Amino acid sequence: MRTVLVIDDNPAVGEALSLALSLNEIKPLTALTPDEGLALLARGQVDVVIQDMNFTADTTSGEEGVALFRAIRERHPDLPVILLTAWTHLETAVELVKAGAADYLAKPWDDNKLLATVENLLELSESTREVSRSRRERRQRSDQLRKNYQLDGLVFASDAMARTLELACQIARSDVPVLITGPNGAGKERIAAIVHANSAVKRGPFIAVNCGALPGELIEAELFGADAGAYTGANKAREGRFELADGGTLFLDEIGNLPLSGQVKLLRVLETGQYERLGSGRTRQVKVRVLSATNADLKAMVRAGTFREDLYYRLNVIEVNLPPLSERSDDILPLAEFFLGGRAELGDAARELLLGYPWPGNVRELKNAIERAALLSGGGSITPELLNLPQHVSSVARSLDEPSREVVESALHKADGVVSRAAQQLGLSRQALYRRMERYGLASSN
Repeated sequence: MRTVLVIDDNPAVGEALSLALSLNEIKPLTALTPDEGLALLARGQVDVVIQDMNFTADTTSGEEGVALFRAIRERHPDLPVILLTAWTHLETAVELVKAGAADYLAKPWDDNKLLATVENLLELSESTREVSRSRRERRQRSDQLRKNYQLDGLVFASDAMARTLELACQIARSDVPVLITGPNGAGKERIAAIVHANSAVKRGPFIAVNCGALPGELIEAELFGADAGAYTGANKAREGRFELADGGTLFLDEIGNLPLSGQVKLLRVLETGQYERLGSGRTRQVKVRVLSATNADLKAMVRAGTFREDLYYRLNVIEVNLPPLSERSDDILPLAEFFLGGRAELGDAARELLLGYPWPGNVRELKNAIERAALLSGGGSITPELLNLPQHVSSVARSLDEPSREVVESALHKADGVVSRAAQQLGLSRQALYRRMERYGLASSN
């Protein structure tokens, strides 16, 4: 049953609130002292706390309430706390709300407003518990992955990335070809390296080649090697990437850029392990695990006749899809902190901007933005201006985060002055709404 703990040294307050809560199918618990309240919190599940600001006769400073709030916050950081305060303590209450209290209500309170606030916070508490449970499960999942597999220090927190890694690690020990798909800058080579690190050939070499970075006429020589005189400028024989990767893994990035003549040779070596260097008639034999990656639509290329269908199916025995960073937002802040490496701190506004930006350049773009901001910050706090993200995205983020005075007033009016309800309507945290109320010179009606 939903439970609310009332901590107030006045028994009449506890009785009145208990009656109001009970009539709304909410289980009340009461405590007359901070110590008694903390003991009740330690013994059982409480969804919301309503606490007074003073507990000793002739004491009006509010310091006891501040100490109690901090003690609750230390032991139960996600537990919503409503402050009961006299108007003389309004400033202290506002400061505690900025520090994380859920809301404050002035004595004598309005039952309707109090119950509306409690109902909102009970819903929030249930949601918070669900988020905490989900967060714990994600942490356990990632811890298990790190325990069972070699992840090469990869930073991640999202379910989407965990699923990608689980699949990559599960198929790592087989010797079948793997096609890694995903947008540029998302980290496909990191996934390939993780597959290699958990494979049966992990002690062999890991050789990567970007097929998109080489001129078409040199790709075959790069992959299969060339004898002296095989092409203009080939003054001596050279080993190809397949020879270098013998006994290990060859990673072919941007495989869609491989010309048709190279595709024929690649298909052959995948099927038989045999190939010839350019300019040579001698057949060579290798044993190589081939991983490939692309951001192109290979099926469309097959239909267009620019990619061999038989090679496509040979490469795509197992497909591992790496989602764009925009689809794994839980990874953004951990990656940003990792790239910062303690050189500076991310300010709250910068964090909001990072989370709201679509990252078309994915992890590579995030890394570049953080590196630039860290250099310009001088070791201080990183602001949105230092991130220097495209202006139209920043403007959208600011317009969503900066409701006008009229919008704030309207939301407070519709919510009967209950700040938590108004914040929910505006899509803001209570602390964010209080900051805007303070900026616009607005006072809460409760």
